Amino acid sequence: MAPRPEAVEVDFIAPRHLAGGGDPAWITVPLHRACGWSHGNDPLMPRVLLSSPDQKALLRLEPDPDGQWWTLSHAAEPGRPAWYASFGARTPVELIAAATDALTDPAPPTGAPCDPLEPLRQIGWSPAPADNGLVSPDGTAYLQRLGSADEPGAWFVTATLAPDRPVWQARFGAHTPARLITAFTAALADPKPIPRIDSGRSLPTSDPNVVTRRTTDVPAVHVAGALEKRVHSLAARHTAPPTSPAPSPQPPAKNNRRR
Repeated sequence: MAPRPEAVEVDFIAPRHLAGGGDPAWITVPLHRACGWSHGNDPLMPRVLLSSPDQKALLRLEPDPDGQWWTLSHAAEPGRPAWYASFGARTPVELIAAATDALTDPAPPTGAPCDPLEPLRQIGWSPAPADNGLVSPDGTAYLQRLGSADEPGAWFVTATLAPDRPVWQARFGAHTPARLITAFTAALADPKPIPRIDSGRSLPTSDPNVVTRRTTDVPAVHVAGALEKRVHSLAARHTAPPTSPAPSPQPPAKNNRRR
């Protein structure tokens, strides 16, 4: 009898915004290997710095007990001022990765303007009673947009277990491209649970009335290969062959024979 493959206990957590932060490599490794972002090397500093190939964007991951752990900043460009996005330590990496994937997409979608609120409306988020935004059906997450219709301001997405117990917050500056914020809210609205290993130490709460945790044995090779699969998928966006134009029809050959 062939030996059974090794398995790993994986917890699938819902709602995904309460799954804990996860492995930062889900973001940093694809940015470096698939998207060409460069990194510094200072082993004496507990931080990661990644810069885009054009040196316009910088991602900083730095433990900060009093603030945001992730900060993505972008220099000003023609027609758009500089902008930033930041994320708390327990923001699921899958949600942050949705924004960085949108930023590094070599062929971003064009057409109608993105509406960051729409993915949340579609899953039943309702207008927040005191804020200019939306709140989730279970009350554990809400979105707020500062400013006014004439002068829109920053976006805030907050996961919370009580008014005085915030779990994490994502902040998007007023000039952050809407497609990045929409990518984040679409990932937040995704109903699929998020996988975590040893989630007992990372979950903000184990209350079964708030968080659903389903434990499943997953082949170790699948767990180990998930990041590599993600890197290959993102790298393929940059290596897709261009569409070749159809060859021009050739005129028929002349017949120079004489009878």
